[in-house]
Amino acid sequence: MQFNRFPISSDILANLERMGFHKTTDIQYKAIPAILKGEDLLAIAQTGTGKTAAFAIPVIHKVHSNKTSKSTYGLKVIVLTPTRELAKQVGSVFAKLSKGTKASTFALYGGVSQDPQKDMLKSGVDILITTPGRMFDLIHQGDLDVSNVSCVVVDEADQMLDLGFANDIKGIKTKIKNHRHQTLFFSATINPKIKKLAYSHIKSSAMRIQISPEQIVSKNVDHFLVKVEMDNKRHLLTNFLKEQPDAKTIVFVRTQLRVERVAKHLAKNQIDSFMLFGNQDQEDRMDAIDQFNKVNSGVLIATDLSARGIDFKNVTYVINYDLPENPENYVHRVGRTGRGTQYGEAISFCSPEEASKREDIEDFLGREIDEMAANTSFLLEGGREALEDMEISDILKMEENLFS
Repeated sequence: MQFNRFPISSDILANLERMGFHKTTDIQYKAIPAILKGEDLLAIAQTGTGKTAAFAIPVIHKVHSNKTSKSTYGLKVIVLTPTRELAKQVGSVFAKLSKGTKASTFALYGGVSQDPQKDMLKSGVDILITTPGRMFDLIHQGDLDVSNVSCVVVDEADQMLDLGFANDIKGIKTKIKNHRHQTLFFSATINPKIKKLAYSHIKSSAMRIQISPEQIVSKNVDHFLVKVEMDNKRHLLTNFLKEQPDAKTIVFVRTQLRVERVAKHLAKNQIDSFMLFGNQDQEDRMDAIDQFNKVNSGVLIATDLSARGIDFKNVTYVINYDLPENPENYVHRVGRTGRGTQYGEAISFCSPEEASKREDIEDFLGREIDEMAANTSFLLEGGREALEDMEISDILKMEENLFS
């Protein structure tokens, strides 16, 4: 369906045209009319299907159409996100879609100075995209008034609720005077516990929209798994990347320490990489995202917490260097590729110690992941360094397998 079939502002339609968006995705087609009507919503759809625009378009239109002038009339919408990076990304979408309208938008997050943010809030903001921590800091300091908010959007709802932000959501809603305000939850995955929490925050008449529940990952992503010993993963990764010099690849690992170790190993093999993890300085995290998005080929090594929900550009491969602890995170990881109409591949390195995690992921997906045979030459092509890192028994075993 064309966007111009919706009763939305001509300014928003012009912005969509400039952004190259003409037809709705399934989630946009179903969510936009419901939000325009004032319905509460729990919307679940695959990553990369345009969920941000699905709530941004109607929210901006409602604020725009209810204002008599460009002068502010107080904060009306709060969009909650779990991470600073996602707040910045969602804020960028809102800024582009609201250009030329009466709706003013602002992304608020920690890790940067509060003073410019306070000045911006004083000048008047209609729609605030924010992380809970910085939002409550400024509420408690008296610099942010949320009492007249008429709509609360919770993005990445499963992560927001699962990470313990449920009390923050409840806390912000108790500060809103209008108890009939609209509440919207958007997520790529949901489970019974999170669903129950979400419904405790919305009206009993709330709609639930679920797109393609039989396939929770995009059909544009091919999935493969390689069985490999834990100590050999770095050599497999190194040679894979050397064979794909023009690709854009995100490598997911478990911890910050493993991010640094993998990056160091790649550097020793003349492969540059960007790093993204939770304890980085905010400026370094934003810079890593911006720089990786600018390049046509390259490698980003990341943890789940820092990369969840980020819209990276033109990613060819997602490599699960470590299988995720939570099978739902597999869906969010592989969703960094195959976005929109693009295609991508997700390749998982599975060590014997991770067999149970593989089973959990396949149970969650409702299908088995195709296995690829790991070419044993990756251990030899790693050169002297690869052999020096191996135990004698491993080398003998490898030779036995090669010549048996």
